[in-house]
Amino acid sequence: MKILLVTIATGSLALAADCERLTSLKLNDTSISSAQTVAAGAFPAPSGRGAQNYAELPSFCRVQGVIKPAADSEIQFEVWMPVAGWNGKYFSAGNGGFAGSILYPQLAAALRNGYAASSTDTGHQGSATSAEWAVGHYEKIVDFAYRSIHETAEKSKAVIQSYYGGNPKHSYFSGCSNGGRYALLEAQRYPADYDGIIAGAAANFWTHNIAGFVWDAQALDGAAAIPPSKMKAIEDATLAACDAKDGVKDGVIDEPDKCHFDPATLLCHGAESDACLTEAQVGAMKKIYSGPKNSKGEQLFPGYLPGGEAGNGGWSRWVTGPDAQQAVYGNGFFGDMMFQNPAWDFRTFQWDRDMKIADDKFARSFNSTDANLKPFKDRGGKLLIYHGWSDTAISPLNAINYYHSVVAKMGQKQTAEFVQLYMVPGMQHCAGGPGPSTFGSNPSAVTDPDQSMFSALDRWVTGGAAPEKIIATKTKTANTPERTRPLCPYPQVARYKGSGSTDEARNFTCAASELK
Repeated sequence: MKILLVTIATGSLALAADCERLTSLKLNDTSISSAQTVAAGAFPAPSGRGAQNYAELPSFCRVQGVIKPAADSEIQFEVWMPVAGWNGKYFSAGNGGFAGSILYPQLAAALRNGYAASSTDTGHQGSATSAEWAVGHYEKIVDFAYRSIHETAEKSKAVIQSYYGGNPKHSYFSGCSNGGRYALLEAQRYPADYDGIIAGAAANFWTHNIAGFVWDAQALDGAAAIPPSKMKAIEDATLAACDAKDGVKDGVIDEPDKCHFDPATLLCHGAESDACLTEAQVGAMKKIYSGPKNSKGEQLFPGYLPGGEAGNGGWSRWVTGPDAQQAVYGNGFFGDMMFQNPAWDFRTFQWDRDMKIADDKFARSFNSTDANLKPFKDRGGKLLIYHGWSDTAISPLNAINYYHSVVAKMGQKQTAEFVQLYMVPGMQHCAGGPGPSTFGSNPSAVTDPDQSMFSALDRWVTGGAAPEKIIATKTKTANTPERTRPLCPYPQVARYKGSGSTDEARNFTCAASELK
């Protein structure tokens, strides 16, 4: 035992010494600005990020670098590698929104679970809701669109190989929203980067998705604006129309694509109040549900679905509120990126003309809609896709459309061998909402594959066993589950067995949908 302990200690000391030497590592277009061993619990917590999460970190080698594939590039990245107890695997997280920062919480979670991990700011520093950096910087737009993610994967693996003296046995990527777009982009364009990928609420049809934001803003302009105070009445009406259709009345619409809710049922028949909608507001809701169309009536992007309108992640935050995130991202992409005009006004958007400009200029850089995943499959890659049914940032129908495109391209049998889609009832954008929405899409303390999507992916990659279901949880307090529910591989849905608590996953089974 003493000999073993001495060996382990000696190995750790050797790795610690090797960490500092990584500053001299030579990589194409890359400079290593810092490489140092961080003692256990000594990492300084980023402001407002939960100091306790970092106080519990083991000792690790922290490498900071900058990648410059173009003259105007400044892609900052970090690689964290455990000094002891490395599980032989590599994890990278995808940034949401307009990115602009290193994802320290994801690095810390991966490190605590034995992974070497990396993250990038995608080529610029700033708030995830701002694209001001894009004005006059085309190469930074390219870095953000796709180049930084692939560059970070390659350079991080090289750092890991140099530190440990061997390549990772398996590599994983997980992201939601824009991070989900990056996830699908990796599977499509760079199939050798990762063995297992999780793509959540993917903004993969980027140019049309953001155009949908403009559609909603135009629909709500002027007298059609819907104040946040009306959201509860709208959600109550959708629940009254469709909540019980799945056999369980629980405040969640399990299959909102089968919910035929008509906003006109809320039309005011007297004085306007928070319990009803004006004729202009009814018209706006119908447009938002239908989604953007061009002058020929062709669908450009799917619309949103009934359910989950209220709450912190609902319509008030994303669609209708005074600081609606849809408008923020619409202005960022079309104003700062496409038209290079921070003063751009969404009211000037012309659907036939400007949609073509967006696709011609940026579809190849931003959109990750390619259904041909054969190179990824041939390498043994596995892909899990998830999307919340109550998402008001990216229509959940977009995930279903992409999944169907893969099936059409590769066949149902072939697709089932490496791709699964999970639709999450009641989940809003990436998290939250009235339904259970915690299911472990990143490395975490929960390692049971039946309760952790990430662990289920790892088991699929390493052992070949595809997930049959994943249990999602909604918590009342930090350690008290309020409700659990199985998430089923699409097109299956969770169906109540007819007895026992409807708040317990064990009383549900995965089955084919019977709703129309």
